[in-house]
Amino acid sequence: MSAPAPSPLAIVDAEPLPRQEEVLTDAALAFVAELHRRFTPRRDELLARRAERRAEIARTSTLDFLPETAAIRADDSWQVAPAPAALNDRRVEITGPTDRKMTINALNSGAKVWLADFEDASAPTWENVVLGQVNLADAYTRSIDFTDARSGKSYALRPDEELATVVMRPRGWHLDERHLVDADGKAVPGAFVDFGLYFFHNAQRLLDLGKGPYFYLPKTESHLEARLWNDVFVFAQDYVGIPQGTIRATVLIETITAAYEMEEILYELRDHAAGLNAGRWDYLFSIVKNFRDGGARFVLPDRNAVTMTAPFMRAYTELLVRTCHKRGAHAIGGMAAFIPSRKDAEVNKVAFEKVRADKDREANDGFDGSWVAHPDLVPIAMESFDKVLGHKPNQKDRLREDVHVEAADLIAIDSLDAKPTYNGLVNAVQVGIRYIEAWLRGLGAVAIFNLMEDAATAEISRSQIWQWINAGVEFENGDTATPELARKVAAEELSDIRQEIGEEAFAAGHWQEAHDLLLQVSLDDNYADFLTLPAYEQLKG
Repeated sequence: MSAPAPSPLAIVDAEPLPRQEEVLTDAALAFVAELHRRFTPRRDELLARRAERRAEIARTSTLDFLPETAAIRADDSWQVAPAPAALNDRRVEITGPTDRKMTINALNSGAKVWLADFEDASAPTWENVVLGQVNLADAYTRSIDFTDARSGKSYALRPDEELATVVMRPRGWHLDERHLVDADGKAVPGAFVDFGLYFFHNAQRLLDLGKGPYFYLPKTESHLEARLWNDVFVFAQDYVGIPQGTIRATVLIETITAAYEMEEILYELRDHAAGLNAGRWDYLFSIVKNFRDGGARFVLPDRNAVTMTAPFMRAYTELLVRTCHKRGAHAIGGMAAFIPSRKDAEVNKVAFEKVRADKDREANDGFDGSWVAHPDLVPIAMESFDKVLGHKPNQKDRLREDVHVEAADLIAIDSLDAKPTYNGLVNAVQVGIRYIEAWLRGLGAVAIFNLMEDAATAEISRSQIWQWINAGVEFENGDTATPELARKVAAEELSDIRQEIGEEAFAAGHWQEAHDLLLQVSLDDNYADFLTLPAYEQLKG
């Protein structure tokens, strides 16, 4: 390992945290500083390239597979590296933030994999960023426990062989960490903070446990962004002295541009690639964001009306399975976001049936595994995949050569019969305000109306409001989507929340800020690329 020099990074505007010295060591910060020095300029160039590509989509209202990478797609000889044993069976994965209780519950859930999330399910307060790292390290050393102060219930880890394998998700390229800056005062990208601290402290520890440093890569928009991650991995493995190929990464195909570069993304990461995931909520957000000014044929209906059986969503998921299996990678399905109700058995019955149908479809389509947001859904998803897989760890031998997807199929939004509704507008406002308020309190995964919402679903909410207004959508009740109507619905929702929770709780929360921020990112002519960017400026801690 390289000898650590004093870190040129400074921690700014952050209250000291218990045990932060275990994470923010000189050696770990020196590693993060070197990632920042070497790779942030390329990160910045790629963010600029995103803006250029978005401008081209606005001009042409279309996308296509890349002609310059046709040879990679046509070459049938290359495969990604074989999966390590700990990642060979991924039939059910649970997602969630890295707070102490969730860490124990997720590892104990019976799922094969836990997506330990520093991204959309985690609001990036300094406490969440640093103590999330503490919790994961404690889990690997089996020094983690938790007692709920309200219920008195205690939580502890099951035996090692019963625990889920961790796949950690750092923040996307677009987010900086304001509390960690270089000598020029420039913030370090959050991706390098999350990845760097986790990898530096845990890579060898995980190898000793028979596993490894495994990652989910979010918000990727091109194979060039995957290439940057691959270069980061090569450097990082050399830096700490572990073999090349030890890191394994699963890329979320949750942007419309990445859907046209799936093979190229796997190719760039081929020595480190573990698979691709169909990140359905962010994918819908990305479609709206990129084609928001493309006219009526790109207007999405209510979020809940866009099911995975929609033709353009079928094209996306079937292409993903075919691509992964052609290249020897795992294909991981989308999120079952339902949160079981302890009060309403009928709600549970209907929702469980929907989850089962969703997971049955994915398993029968050839996916090797899928996501759930709650431990109670693990057995349902497990049953769906057990029926198809049996004792096999995956079904990568199902090549799906029957699938043929054309470029236009991925953006055939107008193949849907459903239209936006007034209730859809109301729901978008409700979810947006309630989620943003929780996010400003430091919560990234929030149960709203029996669904586990994260930043992706809030992005859909505000993007659809923006799109419907700018497209002049007329709802079934005769109302037209206008800024005035959105403000009226938002004011009514704020009043309803005040009545629902009472004056004291309302005053203690961030409700007015959340209301104002939702309207800002929904109504501004200058569409914000991510609502978490202006929201981060208001996030305390």
